Amino acid sequence: MIAAFISQNTDAAFRLFVLTVSANARGELAFCPAKHDLVRRRPLGVLSHPLAVSFIIQTMDVLASTAGSFDMPMSKMKGWQSMKIVVIGGSGLIGSKLVPKLREQGHEAVAASPKSGVNSLTGEGLAEAMKGASVVVDVSNAPSWEDAAVMNFFETSTRNLLSYEAAAGVGHHVALSVVGSERMLDSGYFRAKIAQENLIKRSRLPYSIIRATQFFEFVKGIADFSTDGNKVRVPSALIQPMAADDVASAVGRIAIGSPVNGTVEVGGTEKFPLDELVRQGLAAWKDPRVVVADPHARYYGIQLSERMLLPGDDARLGETRFETWLAQPAAKAAAATH
Repeated sequence: MIAAFISQNTDAAFRLFVLTVSANARGELAFCPAKHDLVRRRPLGVLSHPLAVSFIIQTMDVLASTAGSFDMPMSKMKGWQSMKIVVIGGSGLIGSKLVPKLREQGHEAVAASPKSGVNSLTGEGLAEAMKGASVVVDVSNAPSWEDAAVMNFFETSTRNLLSYEAAAGVGHHVALSVVGSERMLDSGYFRAKIAQENLIKRSRLPYSIIRATQFFEFVKGIADFSTDGNKVRVPSALIQPMAADDVASAVGRIAIGSPVNGTVEVGGTEKFPLDELVRQGLAAWKDPRVVVADPHARYYGIQLSERMLLPGDDARLGETRFETWLAQPAAKAAAATH
């Protein structure tokens, strides 16, 4: 029926496609939980036809499936404006990938971290960094995962950021969090991430929270944490990891769009039993340790159920497969740094 609609309304279908692509590029449709309501407010005349709405939704779904990439420079689009975007944790794993992506799009991306004189925990340098900023992206991480220390970091840092952003008139706060945090409250780290999210939700600032699955870059770290002699004991719970570069792309796309005022989940293209993921990684790195699927083994101290680490069915997916990533220089670097 969609094909019949397109053939009978070629001009309208083309206008729909242009409208959808343009709105997606501006971030108005991508990652929006209420997208069906959003598209129904736009079409007029034949564009209000139920099949036209279906066409827009299907186009959006296709665009969303490739939303992790920055294929078209935004600066080439009509009506585009450069923004100052402050990236807290700009020298870390995600921040160091995000900043150049934003700059390639023509935005003024500021890599803010203690190394550059900006400290979200103490407040040092925040006022100056926020001047003229449209968006603040928080991809920072706690230096210590001890229960009290990690809670203090995320609560204090987030309060400082929100306060300085409000004073500077920042219009969009973006924070990177973790898929399944609310299901892993036995861990002080995830209790702290939920506290961070709640502070953001209670603030008056427009916001977007991005929950990502585990990164490929941390597979070696999981193995090291779970090693007992020459054996790596991990549960066989399912996991849907993704490349840090895909995480950065997803964060960047949301950062340059309109605030979601809600939570978006992102994940990898494949699901693995955790033991199989670690086994494949160690084999690629020629690591002689033996991986054992142990139902009693814990994941950073957490007893996992089978699907605890998985995102929801509406999660936006990255592009990079684990086997592809293992052949990249990033995989060798990750193996060498843990």
